[in-house]
Amino acid sequence: MKNLPLLFCGIFFALAFSFTGLILSSHIQLGSLTRTTETLVPSDNDPTVMVMPEGETLYPAMPGGIEQQGKDVYISMGCIYCHTQQIRRADFGADIDRGWGPRQTVARDYITQDRVLLGTMRAGPDLANVGGRIFQQGGRDWHHLHLYNPQITSEGSTMPPFAFLYELREVDGAPSSDALKFPPDSEFAPDAGYEVIPTRRAKALVEYLLSLKINYSLPEAPIIE
Repeated sequence: MKNLPLLFCGIFFALAFSFTGLILSSHIQLGSLTRTTETLVPSDNDPTVMVMPEGETLYPAMPGGIEQQGKDVYISMGCIYCHTQQIRRADFGADIDRGWGPRQTVARDYITQDRVLLGTMRAGPDLANVGGRIFQQGGRDWHHLHLYNPQITSEGSTMPPFAFLYELREVDGAPSSDALKFPPDSEFAPDAGYEVIPTRRAKALVEYLLSLKINYSLPEAPIIE
């Protein structure tokens, strides 16, 4: 029993040092990060101090309401189990060479997110910059077709269809402007007189995907042309 105080002190300091090293130091390092401009300029008062220029756009952008709703759909559909949202450095993988993003992601890219969906496995491509690739993939129309049935846009894909996020209905008068635009002679297109309409959850999910963009530089992670 005479060694009990020593044992207690050993356990206390082991926990204290672990907490300080793993949690407190990370909070000190990352907790002070704020949105910033793409570049910094020397201060007028002290040229050795770098400050944000006035009137410049702050990054990362704040998410909108429908995008937040779409993120909830993304989580509930289990997308996080097959897709990551983290672009690796050029010397740590081929993410940039694959066109998944123009630069690596850094801690500041995630500070506006209440839940960071980094992911742990890539059964599909990384989505950190999928909204920045809309010109390659046709924007909203492409994403809706891909969600309805991935075989339409990516033949051979192992991604399951999410057709239950869409409504098949008979055309009543003029076709809806929201109706999916299927390729000619697509085997997945509805029968004549019917159309496929995205539900609110499908629309929110697509808006969330389109909001995922790494198309801006940060002082610690510039885009190198």
